[in-house]
Amino acid sequence: MSQATFRRVVLKLSGESFGGGSVGVDPDVVQGVARQIAAGVAEGVQVAVVVGGGNFFRGAELQRRGMERARADYMGMLGTVMNCLALQDFLEKEGVDTRVQTAIAMAQVAEAYLPLRAIRHLEKGRVVIFGAGAGMPYFSTDTVAAQRALEIGAQEVLVSKNGVDAVYTADPKTDPDAQRLDDITFDEALKRELMVVDQAAFSLCKDNALPMRVFGADDEGNLRRAVIGEQIGTLIHAAED
Repeated sequence: MSQATFRRVVLKLSGESFGGGSVGVDPDVVQGVARQIAAGVAEGVQVAVVVGGGNFFRGAELQRRGMERARADYMGMLGTVMNCLALQDFLEKEGVDTRVQTAIAMAQVAEAYLPLRAIRHLEKGRVVIFGAGAGMPYFSTDTVAAQRALEIGAQEVLVSKNGVDAVYTADPKTDPDAQRLDDITFDEALKRELMVVDQAAFSLCKDNALPMRVFGADDEGNLRRAVIGEQIGTLIHAAED
């Protein structure tokens, strides 16, 4: 790929989607995700992935049930690593060299997270999957996706959503007058209180003028389309000077 068409992205996937609505990993779902990512890589895109762990544990929910929050969050981080390993397996079955890097040291299953090494893997055409969140409690995988994107010089954060195909002015499931937004600035989204990801992730992207694209994962092929840069879902970006 020429410098003029160079593209590097971070793809944020929900853990819940990996479970197909259940606890654990649905191999058919993960295989489908891997095929779409592989198709994007085949077109020359450098792809890094952040996967949530909600199909195993969600720290905030465990806290509400009485568990100490930091311990619950560490359990959630381990859940993300299980998803990373599943995705790595299916990507490699698609012929894509893949590396898992984790924010918590676990040398027998993954590399330690090193931004420069991640960039080198991407330059060699490998997919890099970031696991174990930020390695610290109280940080969501949405925030990790934004932070990793900034550290590895990605051009866009792609946020995959289930059950919704874009950002709307209100919840389209409950408000028939909700309008679909194809393009909006971070300032406009904040003014309308359209917090489609957690506030820390949103602030990181806004403060560093890092574009974010929110799109639906339900339609077949949407992951590939987002990865290669098609104009799907909603683009959230910095205001023009």
